[in-house]
Amino acid sequence: MKKAVVTLMVLTVLSKIIGFLRDVTLSYFYGTSGISDAYVVAITIPTVLFGIVAAGISTGYIPMYSRIEEEEGSVPAKRFTNQLITVLMIASTLLLVAGWVWAEPLVQVFAKGFEGDVLRTAVLFTRWSLFGIYFTILIRVLSAYLNYQKQFAIPNLIGIPMSLVVILSIYLSFVFDRPVLLAAGYVVALGVQFVILSIFSYRHQFRFRWSLDVRNKHLKRMLVIAVPVMLGTAATQMNRLVDRTLASDVIVGGVSAMNYAQSLNGIIHGVFVVSITTVMYPMITKMASKQNIDGMKKAVNDSMTAVIMLVVPATVGAMLFAEPIVRLLFERGAFGEEAVELTSSVYFYYSLGMVAVGLRVVLSQAFYAQQDTKTPMFNTAVSMIVNIILSLLFVPSLGVGGLALATSIAAFLATFLLLLRLRMKVGQLRLKRVAVSTVKIVVASLVMGAAAMWVYSQMTTVMPLNAALIVTVLAAAVVYVVLLVLFRVPEVRTLIQRFR
Repeated sequence: MKKAVVTLMVLTVLSKIIGFLRDVTLSYFYGTSGISDAYVVAITIPTVLFGIVAAGISTGYIPMYSRIEEEEGSVPAKRFTNQLITVLMIASTLLLVAGWVWAEPLVQVFAKGFEGDVLRTAVLFTRWSLFGIYFTILIRVLSAYLNYQKQFAIPNLIGIPMSLVVILSIYLSFVFDRPVLLAAGYVVALGVQFVILSIFSYRHQFRFRWSLDVRNKHLKRMLVIAVPVMLGTAATQMNRLVDRTLASDVIVGGVSAMNYAQSLNGIIHGVFVVSITTVMYPMITKMASKQNIDGMKKAVNDSMTAVIMLVVPATVGAMLFAEPIVRLLFERGAFGEEAVELTSSVYFYYSLGMVAVGLRVVLSQAFYAQQDTKTPMFNTAVSMIVNIILSLLFVPSLGVGGLALATSIAAFLATFLLLLRLRMKVGQLRLKRVAVSTVKIVVASLVMGAAAMWVYSQMTTVMPLNAALIVTVLAAAVVYVVLLVLFRVPEVRTLIQRFR
């Protein structure tokens, strides 16, 4: 499993680099403008409309598929998959019609500060992007199916062709002065992902056949599992809705700045957290289905330690070098000094919560593996309430950065409460080893941060700022790994062996 995690991380790095070029391209041609704001909101709306359902389905699908396969065999499990897809396609059609008719009210809900040309552009973009909900749900189900079959690479690499298509659409929209190509390109990119997943799912014995049986007991059980996840995801999307709505009121470009900052954090989350949890979730699920609680606890602890070891140094680096990082990656074209300052502020405060967000994913999966989706749902609801309250408190003094700070604080609180609840559910988690490793990791990260600041100050005197930052990052990585080896953190030994 550790080998699979490392392999997936390497593949994810490649995917994230290409994906990040997509955001860099958008920032180059459109900066933090009304068009970029409209585009971000337009692709967010279908994610919220059906992403809520997709999250519930993809989370509950693996435990449900595992249970059916264990009790009845692989054929009934694949039949269940076909019935699930059929129901979801029908639901997608209903949502598409409703979203098309009420596109303008939808946009105003997500960005009440939009008006005039920005509002009209966002409505047009939204009507195009809504067609992507068909592909979104199919991508979720097929990705979960391939992950269960231990085929992790393809679901993780489909972001590359998608990003390339989006980059091309951004370029063409600017060259031909047809902004609508932004939204159309996004839908085409999702379609490309679906085609690739379909091919590989076919190679792994999945054949889609239209099958509608709403009385199927497994579909009903799936609904019971998925509804709490959907409600929890809805609460998460509500957080984002509040953030984007307040950002659209604070300053023009606020929505775009939050999007760029989230993309930066998304690189760390995608490379490290998603890689770890994607590989570990099927294993945790199988242990839970066999009532191997001790094995499940060990897998959860290993996942937590891995997340802490990889995300804590990234957090320290992001906080210390927020502005140089944003300047290196975005400052070109329409992305000027004001955009750098705005995005850097948001990125700094978002970075505070990266560890909490990663650990929360791990802990939530421990509940999902036991088919307990209600606990994470209530946890998300608490986080949503705290985030909204803190956002309203912080925005007057910190602006858009206050929204990010509120999100980070809420994430820490939610993670702590989730950890307590898991201990109550399964007993002692045996976190002593995790705690010892965490202390070593935090000390190593702080020393690394101090060393990085010194290296950066020296390098800026002899080379350009961007080059100095790159050298500093490389030097910091070496310092951190050496410190982990000196501190004898067990997990780093395994990682080094796997990389070799």
